[in-house]
Amino acid sequence: MQNKVEMMKRHQLGVIGGMGPKATSVFFDRVIELTKAEADQDHIDMIILNHASLPDRTNSIFERKDEQFLRLIQADIALLEHADVPNIVMPCNTAHRFFDDIQAMTAIPIVNMVRETVEELLAKHKANRKIGILATDATLQTDIYSDVLRQYGLEPFIPSPSMQQSIMSIIYDDIKKNGYSDARVLEGIVTEMLEREKCDGVVLACTELSCIELSESVRPYCIDALDVLVHRSIMLSGGTIKLPRAETF
Repeated sequence: MQNKVEMMKRHQLGVIGGMGPKATSVFFDRVIELTKAEADQDHIDMIILNHASLPDRTNSIFERKDEQFLRLIQADIALLEHADVPNIVMPCNTAHRFFDDIQAMTAIPIVNMVRETVEELLAKHKANRKIGILATDATLQTDIYSDVLRQYGLEPFIPSPSMQQSIMSIIYDDIKKNGYSDARVLEGIVTEMLEREKCDGVVLACTELSCIELSESVRPYCIDALDVLVHRSIMLSGGTIKLPRAETF
């Protein structure tokens, strides 16, 4: 009986969610959908903290309210430490601006979604490729992705101001406020990056953008950071991925 309990603890995944709630629900759904399972017991155990009242990450960064955000996250870390989870994930790209500070709060490994995504890019494709970044203003301006892309020999492309305004509208006005966005708008931005800006591929570097179902015309050219996190979460938690990841650009 003790060994069984220890196995269950070993496979539990701690999730600091609610950033935002829709993105967290999509993360949860994809973990279930992509786990090879014939019964409930084949799925991984997750403790999901849907901490929706956490301050907006973009505002926290631009208004220099790091301490307030980190203080609230520390309470979440304490809960997950009490639950004795072996790994923690944060399905929010912008929150990775605080990754080092959050990891310093605990000995429990936190999956770095940004680094995992860039390593996935590098594993599949040669270096020195131009990669468009679709993300919040804060993610772009703090170089969360750009720095790591450059470390791995990839060239980041930052959207123009008008393009970025459209991206922020999709994230905040469509998904966060209304829970829905017309996929054609995002697909148009991706197409512009590929055709006009000559990007070799595009990273969906905001989990709100992961909530949008893209068509086959643009999907092969995109890598979704949330999908990378989902696959890594399943593997770390002792589950089996149902299907091999689809090839991207």
